[in-house]
Amino acid sequence: MGIKERQERDREAVSRAILDAARDLFVREGFENVSIRKIAELIEYSPAAIYGYFPSKNDIFTALAEEGFRLLHGDDQHRATLKALTPAARVRAIFWRLYVFSCEHPQYFALMFVDRSVPRISREYERFEFAQEIKHSLVADIEASKAAGDLPSTVTPDQVLRIVSSALIGVAVLRLSDRLTPGENADALARDVLDVTLAGLGAVPSIRSVSADCEQDRPTVLSPDAHVS
Repeated sequence: MGIKERQERDREAVSRAILDAARDLFVREGFENVSIRKIAELIEYSPAAIYGYFPSKNDIFTALAEEGFRLLHGDDQHRATLKALTPAARVRAIFWRLYVFSCEHPQYFALMFVDRSVPRISREYERFEFAQEIKHSLVADIEASKAAGDLPSTVTPDQVLRIVSSALIGVAVLRLSDRLTPGENADALARDVLDVTLAGLGAVPSIRSVSADCEQDRPTVLSPDAHVS
């Protein structure tokens, strides 16, 4: 291994250490209560050294959010499995993935969907172009499901995104905060919530909520905005 490769490897290792320490501190103490100095102390670096990798605490969060969205959207095998499904089944699987993500990566989920003190990341829109592309594919699947009669024609894709993701986030938060009753199965509850919410979209005469542009809303499955004040 040459000097340049070794330097790149060492830099990646330090960057990883910073992100891991920051993620743990953000989740444990809350984003607004964590300083660059605290992160530096945890990994035994100077604050100045941290600034050599990330210009600000917000930049650290943005990097973690980018990782989180990539984890949320799954690996190559998951995406290959999605391609083999019908549009309606793919919509259901993508929403279910949101709950699975909360189980597999609870720290990322808490940071992205629960902590109200984290910054909005719409200013870093270009870094989340991949998420927008996947969102557009989901919107197309929702429209195809509506055309096939699997989803009601009266709801918009943004309303589906908002309502179904909100329902599943609620179950995920109950599970993470240990608010379930003794013996209650969180996975079963999440499946029931997903089934009932999707079925219920066609059971009401009209949807009362009016969805704004998802890029400005609280994060849905595919929204690249990780906080709403």
